[in-house]
Amino acid sequence: MHLLVKEITLDAPRAKVWDFLATPLNLNELTPHDLDFKIISELPEKMYNGLMIQYEIRIPLFGTHRWLTEIKHIRDGFSFVDEQRVGPYKLWYHQHTIESGADRQTRMVDRVTYQMPFGPLGLLIQKVKVSQMLNEIFDYRTQRLYELFGEGSPR
Repeated sequence: MHLLVKEITLDAPRAKVWDFLATPLNLNELTPHDLDFKIISELPEKMYNGLMIQYEIRIPLFGTHRWLTEIKHIRDGFSFVDEQRVGPYKLWYHQHTIESGADRQTRMVDRVTYQMPFGPLGLLIQKVKVSQMLNEIFDYRTQRLYELFGEGSPR
């Protein structure tokens, strides 16, 4: 198992950040363009427990993959999980948490637990490429969120 944790502070109230995150179409805003991200399924205006989202994503060196995630464990205004049902990982469990901070700021934490397929070969791929790629994707997300909401002061 591998763990990726990213924490940022945004200069916006929690409700505003939640409204953005709870709108599934906004996932396009947070995904680097070079991944050729395309949502295939029809999306509601707001997410709900059990929502299945299917999309295609191009993973450099590994080609285009279909990915199906389920939205679950929603605590309205505070947290939710997207869990891979079909996709490139053996396991993908991404918990999104937001909480109010000082001066109407919002602290956002992404906690991704994932496991590579292919046994020892998967471990090698994770060390050589996947770890770096995921960090770059989440760095892009951070920059986009700062552009949308402003960078808050960390606690």
